[in-house]
Amino acid sequence: MDYKKVAQEVLDAVGGSENVAAAAHCATRLRLALKDEGQVDQAKLDSMDAVKGTFSTAGQFQIIIGSGTVNQVYKEFADLTGMTEMSTADVKRAGAKKLNLLQQFVKTLSDIFVPIIPAIVAGGLLMGINNLFTAQNFFVKGKSLIQAYPNIADLAAMINTFANAAFVFLPILIGFSATKRFGGNAFLGAALGMLMVHPDLLNGYSYGAALVKGNVPAWHIFGFNIEKVGYQGTVLPVLVSSYILAKIEQALRKVVPSWLDNLVTPLLSIFITGVLTFTIVGPITRSAGNLLTDGLVWLYNTTGFIGGGIFGLFYAPIVITGMHNSFIAVETQLLANIPKTGGSFIFPTAAMSNVAQGAATLAVLLITKNAKMKSIASASGISALLGITEPAMFGVNLKLKYPFIGAIVGSAVASAYCTFFKVKAVAMGAAGLPGIISIRPDCMLYYIIGMVISFVVAFGFTIILSRRYEKRKNAGEDSGLEVG
Repeated sequence: MDYKKVAQEVLDAVGGSENVAAAAHCATRLRLALKDEGQVDQAKLDSMDAVKGTFSTAGQFQIIIGSGTVNQVYKEFADLTGMTEMSTADVKRAGAKKLNLLQQFVKTLSDIFVPIIPAIVAGGLLMGINNLFTAQNFFVKGKSLIQAYPNIADLAAMINTFANAAFVFLPILIGFSATKRFGGNAFLGAALGMLMVHPDLLNGYSYGAALVKGNVPAWHIFGFNIEKVGYQGTVLPVLVSSYILAKIEQALRKVVPSWLDNLVTPLLSIFITGVLTFTIVGPITRSAGNLLTDGLVWLYNTTGFIGGGIFGLFYAPIVITGMHNSFIAVETQLLANIPKTGGSFIFPTAAMSNVAQGAATLAVLLITKNAKMKSIASASGISALLGITEPAMFGVNLKLKYPFIGAIVGSAVASAYCTFFKVKAVAMGAAGLPGIISIRPDCMLYYIIGMVISFVVAFGFTIILSRRYEKRKNAGEDSGLEVG
């Protein structure tokens, strides 16, 4: 491949150097912040063999080129534009300037939760492994594994301890990440999170029972009663408190003399935020968070498979807008309260959607005669089945339109099925074929059947829709299928 030629063609197609505000690359894509996306020559990009697909999200115009190639193209592209020292963070900042308030809110949630996902995934998967040890009738009829083999009971107990850590101390992870995102000292954020789960406080999971019994512990200060209750497994309280902490710290650093800054600023930041957390912010946001979680669980239980089908139908369109990143906070709350919620219903829906996107893409692989489309569909279809849908969705399904329709129909049917049988996840993970380890043991069989339904319906519906396009004049040129 002539990387310089490809870079020049891409640059011309996006409106030239004067239209590029920032440029970087990730493992597979060129990430560009463009001043005016209306100048993009989409037809020219689509005609390039090196370009596997394009899409725009969060203020970034992203061009899928592929691993091992994108870095070479970017090197030439950077030389042509003079943007050789830019990172993906630079592009994100440049792109964020074009976002509306809702998009900025969603991006903020994404920036906070994406860095801590590995810890949550690790804890959740360990929880799934523990469930395999303790599930009745899963491996041994009438017994769990630890009942059948008592010598592994301590191993299961150890794994359970490892699994719970990320959720018990979740406010520390969120406090660190959120405070950093809001412009404060991340370690002060971690200290705030530690304060919110301090062992001297009543464990947050025991708050409901203590409230019913009327024995909630409290501090009695100047005539005020302040509840000594922790915030284990919560999301909203630490998010709001981290924002307050960051803003107080920023304000103090402007007025505190530099020679006192390292002493006074951390002290006052933590003390003021801590008092506000336990007196005002925590109680209000705990209630709000509980109402949000209870509302979603109620909606899930009330609307049943119909609501699940609607959610599955619209999940992929939501992904296109980037709004799915806001689900991370909700899903974290669901997973942090598994005894109450039973797990997350969002993950199975995401998995059904991803499998459907992969199935529709593989259907295109079967029926297309276009060599470039075959090349894109083969790799991106398998990738989608494993949980990475961007190449399939933007490189194939949305470009041809009807595979995307086939995919969302498959997702809707499979999601309705999973909702009917109450399939829930106990962990985040790869939302696709590998996601089975994230599913509650008693739901695994239904999850597998759901994936089969998703694949078969999406694949078959895409084939049926392709026949309609086959009958249209110039179907091959219009759709990329070249079915003649």
